[in-house]
Amino acid sequence: MNVTEKLAILADAAKYDASCASSGADKRHSLGTGGIGSTEGMGICHSYTPDGRCVSLLKILLTNFCVFDCAYCVNRVTSNVRRARFTPDEVVRLTLDFYKRNYIEGLFLSSGIIRNSDYTMEQLVEVARSLRQDHKFAGYIHLKTIPDAAPELLAAAGRYADRLSINVELPTEGGLAQLAPEKKPGGIRAAMGELRWRIEENKEQRREEKKLRAKPPRFAPAGQSTQMIVGADGADDRAILQTSTNLYGNYRLRRVYYSAFSPIPDASSKLPLQPPPLQREHRLYQADWLLRFYDFSVDEIAPTDAASGMLDLDIDPKLAWALRHPERFPVDVNTAPRELLLRVPGLGTRNVERIIASRRFRRLRVEDLTRLRLPMKKLLPFVQVLDHHPRAALDDTAKLRGMLAPKPRQMGLF
Repeated sequence: MNVTEKLAILADAAKYDASCASSGADKRHSLGTGGIGSTEGMGICHSYTPDGRCVSLLKILLTNFCVFDCAYCVNRVTSNVRRARFTPDEVVRLTLDFYKRNYIEGLFLSSGIIRNSDYTMEQLVEVARSLRQDHKFAGYIHLKTIPDAAPELLAAAGRYADRLSINVELPTEGGLAQLAPEKKPGGIRAAMGELRWRIEENKEQRREEKKLRAKPPRFAPAGQSTQMIVGADGADDRAILQTSTNLYGNYRLRRVYYSAFSPIPDASSKLPLQPPPLQREHRLYQADWLLRFYDFSVDEIAPTDAASGMLDLDIDPKLAWALRHPERFPVDVNTAPRELLLRVPGLGTRNVERIIASRRFRRLRVEDLTRLRLPMKKLLPFVQVLDHHPRAALDDTAKLRGMLAPKPRQMGLF
């Protein structure tokens, strides 16, 4: 099998992993002059960072062979799929060739488990080591690490990669025991803890030695992330968000990614026959954003008195919260503190800062909000300014919901 055929198989096999954004990575200057690659600039887009930069990544598996038999995975040992395997040298050559053609700015590399965890991790680390040391590659590298690998291999991965990630796979330990019994939650958490300790230790060392000419090399400067499969087990959205909150708090993760379960060939009877609606994945990302940047709690986003524990698919979670709490509105844009403005549907963090900066010089009116290009239809029922008060709009939240919820799409003939 030639490299092109392998690439077709292993690039397709990597499409189920969503955690490939490159947010948080800095350009590597410690490699000296003469290196190649960059995490900055524009190329053929594969993803966008939160600050708006467009990044392109070569996203592949080292191999789709795997000794595990996870029910939800298309690459499980009992799956009847075409298999392929790259050597570390082949991945290095592909990465450099794609970069030189301006196709990519970095590499996202994952793998099935071959032989054992340590052997697989050694192969992944060798790719990153060769790129950094042998070829002076200064682009972005994201390695998907193996939870049961030896700590020294995780340490080596962090020296060469910008970001490391370990998938928790499923939101609950019960779901993991049912669908992936060979994977142990304790081992996954231990590996995450090991990475958190090394990342924080490295940051502390760099702070202490910032006045010295020779700083210690960075360890996974873009942090660590993880991914959860949504809809493969019976976990509701509240359980998923609670797990995410614990991961952010305990392991200082940079991101939790959510991937809607996709039915696979020859699937186990333990799996649902239909995938969850993609809108559910979208709502979870919106809720995750509220947890991280808007000071919402899980109880506010998915309250315990909600019978299903699921997020509303028709409206975004911030709007859903506002409609459940009409007594908190309208918010006076000219006097409200930042934390209240962040609760207003239609206001994001950037525009809240703009509003706070603008009102130092004048009392704001509707036309001032319009200049910020805000979604006025969603915003106006929840705010008051000098020339606008929503009056009784909040008295009938059911009617307001009907006005603000997106209308169903009409299927026409073309």
